[in-house]
Order: sequence, then C-alpha cells, then structure tokens
Amino acid sequence: MSLQQAPQSRVFVELVPWADRGRENNVVSGGESLPGLRRPLASAQTQTATREVHVSGTADVSASPDRAQVAVLVSSTKEAAAEAKKSVCRRLDYITQSLRQQGLQAENVTVTKDFRRVENAYHMEAEVCITFTEFEKMQNICNFLIEKLDSSVVISQPQFYHTPGSVENLRRKACLVAVENAWRKAQEVCNLVGQTLGKPLLIKEEETKEWEGQIDDLQSSRLSSSLTVQQKIKSATIHAASKVFITFEVKGKEKKRKNL
Repeated sequence: MSLQQAPQSRVFVELVPWADRGRENNVVSGGESLPGLRRPLASAQTQTATREVHVSGTADVSASPDRAQVAVLVSSTKEAAAEAKKSVCRRLDYITQSLRQQGLQAENVTVTKDFRRVENAYHMEAEVCITFTEFEKMQNICNFLIEKLDSSVVISQPQFYHTPGSVENLRRKACLVAVENAWRKAQEVCNLVGQTLGKPLLIKEEETKEWEGQIDDLQSSRLSSSLTVQQKIKSATIHAASKVFITFEVKGKEKKRKNL
C-alpha cells in the first residue's frame, strides 16, 4: 500500500541544523553504530550559513496640496485708449495694494497686461496670478476682493497643487514607513519563537504606487467647478504606497550569566 504524500508547507524561519564534526554515525553502547542514522556532514556552507527571517512590509501615506493659485482678471473696453488703461490700472493698483496689506510677498504675485484694439474701441486686460501657501488666507482675500470690486473683476477658482519637493518627500516617507513596519513584524516573530533579531541582510523595495484623490470619486472630480474648497483639497491630495521585502539575521537568545 502506497503512502500518501505529505502536503507541502512554507518555512517562515529556517534554522540551520548543528553538525557533529567528530562523528558521522550515532553510536550506541558497545561501540556499535546504527546504519542509516547519520548526522549531516559539516561543510563550508553549513558552517557559514546564517539563520534568517524573511518579512514584507507595506505602507500607505498621503499629503494634502501645499500650494494654491488664484487668478484675478481685470478688463476694460473704452473708445479712448487712455480711458481703458486708466480704468484697469486703477483697479489693479487697488488689488496689489490689498495683497501687500494682507502680507503677501511680491514673489508670490505675478501681473501680466494685454492691450489691443477691438473694432472701434480699445481693450485692456490685466491678470494677477497669486500663489498661496495658507488656504484660509486665500479664502479671506478672495472674499474681500469680491466684496470690494465690481463684476468686471473675475476671480478664478483656486487650483491646488504640490511642489516637487513635497512629492519626493512623500515617496521617501512611504518607503521608510514600510521598512519600519517590516522591522516590527520581524521583531515580533523573533520574540514569539524565543530568538533575537539581528541586522538586516537584504532590503528591497518591490512595489510603489501613486495616485491623486479618491479612486472611487472619479465622476465627481470631473465636475471640479461644483466642488467646495475642501473637496478640491481632498481631490488634489496625493497618496503613495510602498511594499518592501527584508531579510534579517536571526540570533539565539543570549543567556544571562549568574554571578557566583
């Protein structure tokens, strides 16, 4: 009758067996040896092999946008060129002065002007692009300008984005957190089996992912004009995921010496 084959199993922690260098056979009383019961021969591979634990770790981190840009458009059409320029410049000066009073730096404000002739009149446009790092201040300034200026001044919806440095920091953070999670897992495994976790022998980042906003919210993201400020921030939030594989050395528990 044939024996059933034992199901295969995965070894999580592999301990290299100790080899008896002095004798190959088990010796019983009387000097007789038992054939077939042999200890594994000592070899260079057995002597140098280390006990290892292999673990994987994952992490998912996110970062909200750290910049927002708003465009303020001022325009005027007059029969006389001087009148068109005067109308635009007067409101433009008021806008830039208000921004300075609110504490915005000059490097965060860009002004462009366009002057052209339209049929029998002159048309002038000025666009003020403002970059904000404080979103609450952005909302207060936009509300103030809407209240003080007439309908000829158009204020765009804020566009939220990330600086290149913040995205790179997010990628590094995802990898580091994944490594930390893998280390904690290996530490708990070694504690469970009565061993001591040693140094890492191999660290490999196997997979990375990045995405913006909520994956299940694509339909609402298309209607960006109908989103609130908080919804826009959530939609512009970047997520980064990392998966790492680490091999650690496993050491035996150190025995405490008793003082005689």
